[in-house]
Amino acid sequence: MKTIAIIGASLAGLRSAQALRQQGFDGRIVVVGDEVHLPYDRPPLSKDFLLGKVEAVPLADQEDLDALSAEWRLGVRATGLLSSREISLSDDTTVEADGIVIATGGLPRTIPGTHVLRTLDDAIKLREAFGTAQHIGIIGAGFIGAEIASSARALGKEVTVVEALPTPLTRVLGAEMGAACGHLHGDHGSTLITGINVDSVNVDGGINLADGRVVGADVVVAGIGARPATDWLTGGPVNVGNGVLCDAGGVTNLRNIVAVGDVANCAGHRAEHWTSATEQAQIATRNLLAGETVATHTNGGYVWSDQYGVRIQFIGRATEDVRVEDGAIEDRKFVATYRDGDHPDDIVGIVAMSNARLFTRLRRNLK
Repeated sequence: MKTIAIIGASLAGLRSAQALRQQGFDGRIVVVGDEVHLPYDRPPLSKDFLLGKVEAVPLADQEDLDALSAEWRLGVRATGLLSSREISLSDDTTVEADGIVIATGGLPRTIPGTHVLRTLDDAIKLREAFGTAQHIGIIGAGFIGAEIASSARALGKEVTVVEALPTPLTRVLGAEMGAACGHLHGDHGSTLITGINVDSVNVDGGINLADGRVVGADVVVAGIGARPATDWLTGGPVNVGNGVLCDAGGVTNLRNIVAVGDVANCAGHRAEHWTSATEQAQIATRNLLAGETVATHTNGGYVWSDQYGVRIQFIGRATEDVRVEDGAIEDRKFVATYRDGDHPDDIVGIVAMSNARLFTRLRRNLK
């Protein structure tokens, strides 16, 4: 291969470029990104950035970027995959490449009248909106919604979080551990409303609930998840379906095209985690250079979230058999394990609040 195009200039795209160089690729690398910014770290956006403690946090310094000798096409969006070797761009140009890495990530699900938080520009707008607001309404009590709620409370705002499910984070952590996370809101003065859908959002920011209640809010944020950014691939040669369909090594139906990060549906699983994007980049680029799947990625599902001064860590998968191994849920400092239903001695998942040391030790036993 002489030229490899990476479509997406965030974490997965940057790590793919770095992995290519680490694995000895000395050809041309073209990185296409729809944002005008060089790669930055997204996790701080919902926390220290909103609090005004940091500005954008680069994922690599200029020296590291220079070492990649990559061509950066920023502020330009991929609009189509014309063939297995040609990408059309929003500036009416094309990029031809022998190999392609699809790393376009996800697009936030939206509700009219709300803010979202996915990009640096989103965070800038939200931080400005927070400046004069007194009451923040948040739709969705997942990790992002909870982190924004935590930041808003730290800024002295009144906060109401609305969650459609009876218990937050049930799909990720299960009902018991999801409830434990949900209690953090009440502990720190936020109001959590669960088990109710949102009907609409008013022009002035209030939230109309499906049961007729209205939640007053100056600013409303939707944290209701994201969908894979695959619209530009519609009708093209790469198979898509809840992301870019690929095998466990990130290889698509075309051997010279791989997918990494939030957009990749690897062997039926799409992981929207920071660590997965980094790990997948190493494997997928190796397979791209080999021209076939020579390595696969096993998704550990590790995710962390900082909320109200508490660090939540999770890895693996949640089951109905969950056991608190250390500490107490009511103290908001504990470690719990999830066990396999057929083999109750096997630990298949771990969740912790403010107990990183034991979490790290137990994850070595993860099946």
